[in-house]
Amino acid sequence: MTRTIARRVASLFGAGVLLCGLVACSQAAGDPGGGSPSPAPPSVSASATPTPTPTPSATYEPASADGPAENVPVPVMPEEAKLESKEGLEAFARYWYEAANYGYETGDVSLVKAISGPECVACLKYYEVVENGFIDDDWMAGAKIDIQDAYSEYVLTPEGRYQALAQLQQDGIEYYGPEGLQEAEEADFQPIVQLFEATWTNGQWLTAAIITIKQ
Repeated sequence: MTRTIARRVASLFGAGVLLCGLVACSQAAGDPGGGSPSPAPPSVSASATPTPTPTPSATYEPASADGPAENVPVPVMPEEAKLESKEGLEAFARYWYEAANYGYETGDVSLVKAISGPECVACLKYYEVVENGFIDDDWMAGAKIDIQDAYSEYVLTPEGRYQALAQLQQDGIEYYGPEGLQEAEEADFQPIVQLFEATWTNGQWLTAAIITIKQ
């Protein structure tokens, strides 16, 4: 399959969501007590207390040449990332990259879309890369972003945005299909620094722009 793939640097800035299995607990039902054969109302013994039987969650399997990732844990936004503060912005920036990692593994970019504004060009490129990587029976492997640091001076820009600097590295990306490896992009072994811009809109952070300033 021929695919147009954006440069990896552009992809960095990258519906049911739950892939982890949610296992229902079984319950042990008690036997009803025996009653007298006479017409009098039977005596009833207490039922056994239902006891949940814990079942191990499905095991996470990263993507490989053998197939796409399975049972990928869904990242949860930390409470700190929901605060309009310096620490909140830094936590939000970290969470954005975790959500992007989830998309790379599953092809599901809904987590990133929910926290990104329509003006974020880098986000649009990220959606394109991921969606192209999961066309039909294709899948992606690698691409994991390691967020090493996120720091903000928490100063409002004239455009009404707050900025943070994110230092990160990303694994190489491999594109697979039923016929095998289709394309591979090497990892950058030097850390990348990106300018992460976000706005506080309707009580939540929204990503407005992500710009690579050091590569």
